[in-house]
Amino acid sequence: MEGDFYRPAPARHRVKDGLKRLVKNRRRLVVIVLGFILLMYLLFDNKGILARIGLEMKQSEMEQKVEEAEAETKQLQQRLKGLQGDKQTIEKTAREKHGMAREGETVYRIKPQE
Repeated sequence: MEGDFYRPAPARHRVKDGLKRLVKNRRRLVVIVLGFILLMYLLFDNKGILARIGLEMKQSEMEQKVEEAEAETKQLQQRLKGLQGDKQTIEKTAREKHGMAREGETVYRIKPQE
C-alpha cells in the first residue's frame, strides 16, 4: 500500500544513492578501486594480456614466413640437384631464361601483342 502513495525515485537519484552507499562502505570502495587498478595493469602494462596477444600474433606470422622460406629452400635444392647432372635441363634453362643458343643457331623472339 505504501507504493500507491509514493512515486519511484528517478534513475539519477538511484545512481546517486548507490554511490552514496558505496562511499559509506569504505572497504567495498577500496576493494573496487584496487580491483579496477589491477585490471588496468593486467590489460595495458608492457607485460599485460594485450601485449602478449600482440606478440603471439607476431610469432605466428614469423613462423609462417619461416615455413615458406624452408619450402622455397627445399624446392631450390631439388632444382639444383636436377641441374647438376642433367645436361638437357641445363641447356633448356640456358635457352629459355638466358636466351643462349648453340653455334650456328638463330634465335627468333616473338613479342606478345599488347
